[in-house]
Amino acid sequence: MARQRKKHHFWRNLLILLVLFGIYLYWGNRSIETDEATFTSGALPAGFDGCRIVQLSDLHGKYFGKGNERLYSAVKAAQPEYIFVTGDLVDRKTENPTVYAGEVGAALSAIAPTYYVTGNHEWGHGTKVVEEIKRTLRESGVTVLSNEFVPLTRNGDSIVLAGIDDPNGYADQETPQQLAQEVYAKYGDPFWLLLAHRNNNFNGYYCRLGADLTFSGHAHGGIWRLPFTDGLVDTTLTLFPSFTSGFYHCTDENCEGAMVFVNRGLGNSPRVIPRILNRPQVAVITLERG
Repeated sequence: MARQRKKHHFWRNLLILLVLFGIYLYWGNRSIETDEATFTSGALPAGFDGCRIVQLSDLHGKYFGKGNERLYSAVKAAQPEYIFVTGDLVDRKTENPTVYAGEVGAALSAIAPTYYVTGNHEWGHGTKVVEEIKRTLRESGVTVLSNEFVPLTRNGDSIVLAGIDDPNGYADQETPQQLAQEVYAKYGDPFWLLLAHRNNNFNGYYCRLGADLTFSGHAHGGIWRLPFTDGLVDTTLTLFPSFTSGFYHCTDENCEGAMVFVNRGLGNSPRVIPRILNRPQVAVITLERG
């Protein structure tokens, strides 16, 4: 009898643990975490001191509440002056990706000026669909940076924002090095920000372009963020990856202190693999002169 009672307790406790774990997984993948960070630079023009930027990445066509209302509420509550979307807005399996992109683009651009670069998943739909996504985003008020750069002006000062298409893009697309050369040719030696989807291309590559801060995503925060790690595995299937969440200095001696901020993203891909200890992220980066 005692043995049967212990066995009964074991299965009951196991069931309770599984139910609680299921509840945690649902909450941990459907609730949004807003993280604040500050980037300090003596090169930042005084007019941009205190500028708040919201970065979103890797939505993969996901919805947070009806019509993404919880996502937009979180972004609006952050009071951004600019919104940067660093790729994988849609998943390669998203149905009607152009419609989804237009909905998100219109909602975000109604909150603050919004800037977007492609990720690898957009290109999984093919060049024609990518062109439709870009056109729809532009029509919704979003500035699409397709190996392009624009000036940003605040309190009488200007900086440069550049963005590059994912390497899966056009076969003949401009290289990041060419884009950087054009930035310097037009603006001299400006303070500039770079939007580039792939975090794993920063160290030893994007860091050499000279941008003061690069914004990336792609790694999904390492998916399962085990204690004392940068995650168990990233989207390239690298075990115990680095450069998956937050600020990182380039380790290349030729980079002169270049930094990247890596967003953990919002969505799941593939969708059957849940995030663990890694809630969907809205990142708020404040620029600080110092």
